[in-house]
Amino acid sequence: MKNLYLLFIVILLTSCSSIRVDYDYEKTRDFTQYKTYNYFSDVKTGMSELDSKRLFKALDDAMQSKGYSLSQTPDFLIDIQSSEFQQQRNNNVGVGVGGSGRNVGGGISIGLPIGQAKMGREIVFEFVDNSNDQLFWQAISESNYKPNASPEKREAQFIALVTKVLEGFPPEKK
Repeated sequence: MKNLYLLFIVILLTSCSSIRVDYDYEKTRDFTQYKTYNYFSDVKTGMSELDSKRLFKALDDAMQSKGYSLSQTPDFLIDIQSSEFQQQRNNNVGVGVGGSGRNVGGGISIGLPIGQAKMGREIVFEFVDNSNDQLFWQAISESNYKPNASPEKREAQFIALVTKVLEGFPPEKK
């Protein structure tokens, strides 16, 4: 029942929240050679320890569902970095006063922001070939971030984010 509840939250979050992901990769790379992965030993996600654990669990579950396995001798290593930022407000109300007459004119305009500023989080996922230390795939995600969210909502947000990020891995051959 808990899994069904979590799945519902993931679907709700993915339909309501905007998770944007940009991908980049080496187009000459043979992605079929990669079967195992691990994380850099010194990975510093820039998140709290609890959020890092949630992200790693979501990533491990998604990678294993795609057929990759966590290994001590991996084919590639994953590095994760994140940063938080305040999103720009698009809602403004303009208040203006002006006048003119007989060659005299003037005006004042003030933009008043509406609502509270939203927080955003950018997370960069980098996959590096373990044999030659070369970056071969990268995803940069940008999403809304609520610092006061419950642990369940945070977990659901990370699952939705990782699902969206891994839609582009491995890249489809064209």
